[in-house]
Amino acid sequence: MWDARYATPGWHFGTEPADFLRRHAPLLPAAARVLSVAEGEGRNAVFLARLGHAVTGFDSSAVGLAKARRLAEDAGVAVTLHHADIDDWTWMPDAFDAVAIVFCQFATPAVRTRLFAGIDRTLRPGGLLLLHGYAPRQIDYGTGGPGAVENLYTLDLVRAGFPGYRALVAADYDAVLHEGHGHSGRSALIDFVARKPG
Repeated sequence: MWDARYATPGWHFGTEPADFLRRHAPLLPAAARVLSVAEGEGRNAVFLARLGHAVTGFDSSAVGLAKARRLAEDAGVAVTLHHADIDDWTWMPDAFDAVAIVFCQFATPAVRTRLFAGIDRTLRPGGLLLLHGYAPRQIDYGTGGPGAVENLYTLDLVRAGFPGYRALVAADYDAVLHEGHGHSGRSALIDFVARKPG
């Protein structure tokens, strides 16, 4: 599915980072080791690398990653990118200062449970989680995201997935997005930025 979407001309979600990431990137420590989950075509990884962070990203789409490498080269930054699915990725313990997960919502609840556990494992104690995605009412808006309501986020669901984390930002709101063809129009959004205990 994603290879086909990313094979179209241009960048499906644009080349600018998610507004969520732009707003909350100042919370990252200097020169942080950041993992970008389901990075896609590179917009978020390249943005973080331009800020001076050491960014690793992975995605299941080889087509998307080829575009991500091109975007990084054009920006003159180094980003480490891997072709891997959520269940293929090796979640090394305490490997990252921050994990960014932006609109990774085609994971079923069972896969999401493994994903959240992997993120918790790989994020160092005191590290920062930056999670952004769609809330259930997004189904009615139809401006992006999956058609399966069980894949969408609520603040309660996210808090339960990361017990003990100290929330710095926890918001459920509507906004108009202009992020390429993939995210365009009124959107129901969840922002969750939290610090891992320890």
